[in-house]
Amino acid sequence: MSSSPSISRQAISNIIPAIVVEIMLLIYNLADTFFIGQTKDPLQLAAVSLATPIFLVLIALGIAFMAGAMSYISRTLGAGYKERANNIASFCVWGSLVTGTLVAVIFMFYIESVLRAIGASPETFSLAYSYLSIVIASTPFVLFSMASGGIMRAENHASAAMLGQVFGNMLNVILDPIFILWFGWGITGAAIATTASIIIGALYYAGYFVLGHSSLSIHVKHFRVCEGVAFGVLAIGIPACLDPWLMSISQMVMNSLMSAYGDMAVAAAGVSMRIEQIACLIAMGTGQGIQPLLGFSVGAEDWRRYRAFLMFALKFTVILTLVMIAGCFVFSENIVSMFVNEPEAFSYAVKFLRMKLSSSLLFAIFFVFVNALQAMGAGRASFILSICRQCVLYMPLMFVMNHFAGEYGIVWALPIAELLSLLQTVIIYGRVIFNPKYLHVKI
Repeated sequence: MSSSPSISRQAISNIIPAIVVEIMLLIYNLADTFFIGQTKDPLQLAAVSLATPIFLVLIALGIAFMAGAMSYISRTLGAGYKERANNIASFCVWGSLVTGTLVAVIFMFYIESVLRAIGASPETFSLAYSYLSIVIASTPFVLFSMASGGIMRAENHASAAMLGQVFGNMLNVILDPIFILWFGWGITGAAIATTASIIIGALYYAGYFVLGHSSLSIHVKHFRVCEGVAFGVLAIGIPACLDPWLMSISQMVMNSLMSAYGDMAVAAAGVSMRIEQIACLIAMGTGQGIQPLLGFSVGAEDWRRYRAFLMFALKFTVILTLVMIAGCFVFSENIVSMFVNEPEAFSYAVKFLRMKLSSSLLFAIFFVFVNALQAMGAGRASFILSICRQCVLYMPLMFVMNHFAGEYGIVWALPIAELLSLLQTVIIYGRVIFNPKYLHVKI
């Protein structure tokens, strides 16, 4: 990678902590699946596969505040408007807490209807309900932590943001075997461990601001909704959270379609999805790590550095994603056996995983370009891509492929959708980067 030392050092110092955060998120998501798998109860495993995407739909709201903070604050600091950055930071923190609380309260009234809608069987319904009814309580703390992490990255404190995530996730990994296996609480123990680790992790982020480690203020006196603050955050944040939100909904659709082939197919789909995410971690960490640097360059109208950072990110993510794909493919059976041993579920999971890996590199390139668009403040373009990728391409393709190729067709729908989505992304990015209104950004 022939980048200048300055570009390389700055990029790596932001990308590596972001990748570590993504790895810890994966460990956090895998921990419940792994330790519940040790109970040798495939019904509990299927219940977690059903419940997890529902919880992810709710916490994806935190991405709205995290991505909005990273994009808007970095552009604002690049342009030299410190007071404006304080307004944005305060809005993101307090807005995330209020939103998380309201969402948690409202969702508790509809949890049973949602579980029925996504295909929970009589055997898995009560188990999934037990898990969700507990973890929903952590929603405001999740949103607050994500918003805080976005602010910290925007002000170039990526390592501090990483430490908070590592602390909370490692606590979850420690508590899971204690509550699930030692205490014998099963899926309920997994939910308690998850909720406790999220709440304690949020205290780290609160301490970061209270102890004055941030260069920005989140004091309520800086809170603004009008004056373009809320619009500037949500114009980027909503499209950013929409994609993982729709990804979770598409997983629910997949679970619903897959339920026609039995609980073992559902469990296998959930396991293969989590393992396949390993190959996507590089792209997600690279995109989120490079975005503040791109945003600062946009705010300062330094397009030479913007292009240098983008090219470094693309080379970095392509090389490392290929390495991850190769490792996951070669050792697919060994990896799957860590989570499920039931013969039918194991066979399904290995085949599903290898099929899904074919889409990982496509997603990697897609994600870097989408973060580049968010760094430029191109909210409309991000919105279009999020809607098209999931609603226009992936979800309809699952129904079509299910009709023609059954359970394997459902899985093959993902690589096809990723290829079409990447082609669309490159075209839209090309139109945005040559649009004069994005070359002189208004804060």
